Parts: sequence; C-alpha cells; structure tokens
Amino acid sequence: MVNKYRGIIFDLDGTLVDSMWIWEDIDRIFLEDRGHQVPVDLQKAIEGCSFTETANYFKNRFQLEEDVETIKATWIDMSEEFYATKIPLKKGILDLLNHLKSQNIKMGIATSNSRTLAEQVLRSNGVYDYFEVLVTSCDVSKGKPEPDVFLKAAELMGLKPEDCLVFEDTHAGVLAGKAAGMDVVAIYDALSEEYMDDIKKDADHYLMCFTDLV
Repeated sequence: MVNKYRGIIFDLDGTLVDSMWIWEDIDRIFLEDRGHQVPVDLQKAIEGCSFTETANYFKNRFQLEEDVETIKATWIDMSEEFYATKIPLKKGILDLLNHLKSQNIKMGIATSNSRTLAEQVLRSNGVYDYFEVLVTSCDVSKGKPEPDVFLKAAELMGLKPEDCLVFEDTHAGVLAGKAAGMDVVAIYDALSEEYMDDIKKDADHYLMCFTDLV
C-alpha cells in the first residue's frame, strides 16, 4: 500500500507514539488545580487544535488568569519528563519506518503538539532522523480539521498533496488529511474509539495496529 506514495506524513500523538493517555491526566490535574472539573465534551472540543488554539480555548472556557504562553509553558513543564523518557512508539511503527527508509520514501510529521515535546519524544525513541520535516499546527494559520499542517509538510518535502499518504488517529486529523487532497490511513487509538465509526467512514483505510500493515 505505502510503496506507491512519494511521501508519508504522520500525525504524532496517538498515531506514531502512544501518548494520548498522558493528556487526560494533565487536563485533569491542570483544571483541578484551578478549581474546575474536566467537562465530558473537552476532548472532542479540542481535537485537532494546535497547542496555541488549545491554550486559547482553555483560557476562554475556564476564564483562566494566566496568559496563553504561560498556559502552554505549564503544560510543557507537566509533560516534558514523559515525552523525554516514558512515551513509547506505537507497536509496529518502527518496522514501517525502516521499510519506508529502505524505499527512499520521504517522511514527515504534522502534529498539533508543541515542537518542544514532539522533538523530545522523537529523539527519545531514536526516530528523529527518519523525518525530513516536522510541522506543528502552530506553524500554520489553522489547526486540524483544516488541511494547513499537512499541506505545509508536503510543501516542505517538495511534494504534491496527491503524492502523499497520511497516517492519523483522530477524526479531525482524518478530515484534515482528506481536505488536503491526500489519501488517509486511520490507526486505532483508545481515546478516539468513541468516534471509530466516523473515522472509518471518512478514512481510506483503517488499521487496528501497524503490524496489520507491515
């Protein structure tokens, strides 16, 4: 499936690395420290948002006194050790990366996370050098489900959108990849399980695990 593409663009959290669980804890602790409970609709409301867009959402919804940059810095402080030492690659992904490298297929990252955390987790797992580009949603005008981050990644790789395949775990990410004019393979992540039917409907393919592909 992958060999017909000139470039592969991966989402990071929930797709390339198994990290979504940490954000549930961070959201809970962050909000409880400020006198709030986690709303049931929070994850869906911020799905696909850039790091900056998410901080703006928190500030406005929960009427926080901190400015956006302080909120972002707090989240990085809370999660930095996990991204540097404790977050693993998704099962089977390393075999896929090695295959793509052997075929000289370009690889990029298009993530809603911060550049600091993205670089840390890629380096800690020994895969940073596999990727030609790392684009965050803060580098473009709008986060997912808008296509900006995927289009920017393709542009930096010197490729047309139709020559790229996207791997994503969320519905917003799938919609962003399709809006960019790219084929999209969705990968299972527990945090997105509630929306599996929508993800399957809009993605070109759906995988429970990368080992199903390699």
